[in-house]
Amino acid sequence: MPPHRRIDVVFDSVKRLQRIGATANLLNLLQKQHPADLAEVFSELPARERRSLFDTLLERNSRLAMQAISELEPEVRVPLLVEYPADELARFFQEVPSDDAAAVIDDLPDTLSASVLEVMRRKESDEVQHLLDHPDQTAGRIMNPDVFALSEDLTAGEAIAALQQSRDVEMVFYLYVVDERRHLVGVISLRRLLLVSPETSLKRIMTADLTTARVTTDQEEVAQLVASYNLLAIPVVDDENKLVGVITVDDVIDVIKDEATEDIYRMAGVSSDEHIFTSARESLRKRLPWLGVNLVTAILAALVVRLFQSTIDQVVALAAFMTIVASMGGNAATQTLTVIVRGIALGELTWSNSRKALVKEAMVGIGNGTILGFVGACFAWWVVGNPYFGGILALAMVINLLIAAVAATLIPIALRALRIDPALASSVFITTLTDVFGFFAFLGLATLFIEYLV
Repeated sequence: MPPHRRIDVVFDSVKRLQRIGATANLLNLLQKQHPADLAEVFSELPARERRSLFDTLLERNSRLAMQAISELEPEVRVPLLVEYPADELARFFQEVPSDDAAAVIDDLPDTLSASVLEVMRRKESDEVQHLLDHPDQTAGRIMNPDVFALSEDLTAGEAIAALQQSRDVEMVFYLYVVDERRHLVGVISLRRLLLVSPETSLKRIMTADLTTARVTTDQEEVAQLVASYNLLAIPVVDDENKLVGVITVDDVIDVIKDEATEDIYRMAGVSSDEHIFTSARESLRKRLPWLGVNLVTAILAALVVRLFQSTIDQVVALAAFMTIVASMGGNAATQTLTVIVRGIALGELTWSNSRKALVKEAMVGIGNGTILGFVGACFAWWVVGNPYFGGILALAMVINLLIAAVAATLIPIALRALRIDPALASSVFITTLTDVFGFFAFLGLATLFIEYLV
């Protein structure tokens, strides 16, 4: 059964069992589900049924309930948790890894999160607080501090025995080797460890050349490293190269999802912390300022059109066709911008190779403008009955698509150099340029050649 269909079946079963009050059967069903699937069920339920279901599961299987909570969006999980006192929440958070607990606690109101940290057992509280002390969206914030490490003085047999005695190890595919001061000195794969003789020293079989992330490394860069080198996990070290944590591939997938969501939202002028279940009032508050900026830029484009009012009065057909030039420029700019922002995000586009990308996109812009301009010119000639009108439309389209390509390439690169998210370049700056220059090119050319149009 496809995953989405199975979730639908579970969701329908949960609603039916809740309706008839079959608590035992409901708990039996819930405890067979993966936390991510439970999170999806919680998200789709109305608030009252969601609260009842969460309370029921939390009472019987708090570990599974908290694992599901960590998979939910903040605006869904926070209302489920704020009703509980700090001492109960502290006990619940000890059921999940420190990195997951830190992420959820960080979303709670400040007073409640402080109380929870104060009540938690000292070890878990210190670990969570240590993670929260790191800046948001860094490796130190998303790492798991419970990382299994081996001393470089051990043999393979001693390492296997140590591994067998350890519990709740986050990642055993890679075994990290440290010196007596916990400096990271190497890594050994589990397969390599099992294939050598027990007397072999770890120093002989470890790989000293390994990929690491600093606690201050941006989470997006961490994701790039994991993707580039096909890693299942990446160790995190501090400024002294001491092993302080590990980031596993499941955390990296969450980072990639979050970063992609953030870029998409920003390209649309939407706040990155807005989700589908955000209240209408909150969504209005987040979207209105950006739309206000769009209104200002739209007025700027209208003022450009106003400059050529007399030309439009003489050739009314200009009003119908000028939107073609502007809209085609905006569409072309969106295509270029998407490619450029993705290239920057993946590390493919740098300042050194930006000239090559600019030349390529300019050529694409000219090519698209020429081909589409010719098609548009033929259509305009057929409709208006004037070949000069079609020629002006074609030339304006070439100019605007070239400007769109250049602007959509240079603006994200410039913003990146200024340490500003390049996704911000989309909806306002690029659209304004293509609208203004599209109207200006088309109506300006029409004004210059007005004698051939009337």
